[in-house]
Amino acid sequence: MSASVFAHVPLVPGDPILGITDVFNKDERPFKANLGVGIYCDDSGKIPVLESVKAIETSLLQNVRPRPYLPIDGLPSYNAATQKLLFGADSELLAAGRVTTAQTLGGSGALRVGADLLKAQLPFAKIAISAPSWENHRAIFGAAGFEIVDYRYYDAPSHGLDFAGMLEDLGKLEPASVVLLHACCHNPTGVDLDKDQWKQVAELCKERGLVPFIDIAYQGFDKDAESDAFAVRLFGEVGVTAYVVASSYSKSFSLYGERVGAVSVVTADKDEAKRVNSQIKRVIRATYSNNPTHGATLVSGVLASDELRALWLKELGGMRERIHTMRGALVQKLAELGAPEYGFIQHQAGMFSYSGLSAAQVERLASEFGVYAVNTGRICVAALRSSNVEHVAKAVYAVSKG
Repeated sequence: MSASVFAHVPLVPGDPILGITDVFNKDERPFKANLGVGIYCDDSGKIPVLESVKAIETSLLQNVRPRPYLPIDGLPSYNAATQKLLFGADSELLAAGRVTTAQTLGGSGALRVGADLLKAQLPFAKIAISAPSWENHRAIFGAAGFEIVDYRYYDAPSHGLDFAGMLEDLGKLEPASVVLLHACCHNPTGVDLDKDQWKQVAELCKERGLVPFIDIAYQGFDKDAESDAFAVRLFGEVGVTAYVVASSYSKSFSLYGERVGAVSVVTADKDEAKRVNSQIKRVIRATYSNNPTHGATLVSGVLASDELRALWLKELGGMRERIHTMRGALVQKLAELGAPEYGFIQHQAGMFSYSGLSAAQVERLASEFGVYAVNTGRICVAALRSSNVEHVAKAVYAVSKG
């Protein structure tokens, strides 16, 4: 027999984050805690089904319809609702027709479609990504053919932002370079820019002719849905004529498995938006052809109803406040144990915290205490609950003090 064409294919290591769940599931200790994967759970440890979403789903079951192919760029009502949520119902960009939006397969799909779009138009451009960033950012833009460079972001000694380093690095980029930015709830650090810092970054991008690529996967998980979109709207307000936004409803609607995302591109004018839309549809058609119907129908149904939108915002606020509460509880319990230096966790935003724990300490957390985290020290505070936060605090204290 001749050798298989796959005989020399190397084995790719498993995903370092998703692989944590596999190990966690095999752990039989009753006090175990999975702080690795970025999924919001309620205080009972379950992924919630939002009442606002359930209302639309119930109505769909009562009136089952045929499921034809959607347009290549997705459900029109979903795209329109996404634009208003991101840019504001009274957005001048939307009124001028300068934004084109396409439904995608989750936030990752939005990133890849946007990456392919930009690579075709800017074949020699580099992309600058924060150090650190979500690991899949590198995989997605690398697979699209981009050369990736880092810009300074996280300052480990202060557990905060190296803003001076960030500005210096962005200021050295060539014009037409792409800059990946986290709109809010930075993954993995939880460290965000304030409004004044965002304004400086936006002005720098405008002055140097950089192309912002904004990833917003956690809208509503820091302050509220409107405030968390500040950066998305700011770049248009300062006069940046072209930028890309990748958004996701996985977290905010608790629809992880439905893969509901969108890519939005801000252009110079309405005609340009039409031409860019045609290029987006070319990318989608050549990769997965069409988007699924169900998740987009749920989201657009909620956002189209004043009553259900208000209910969703209330439910989103409840998730946000629970995360804030868990941050505070972890900090308080660590302080009571004699580790007040972890107070910085309460000042970080969103689902994640860069705890400062080393890979060796993270390994001890798992082996000795059944507490699982990413080896970078990133923990998902959204997975904490009142029944395990004390155990987690004691585990963190133990591995950090001895």
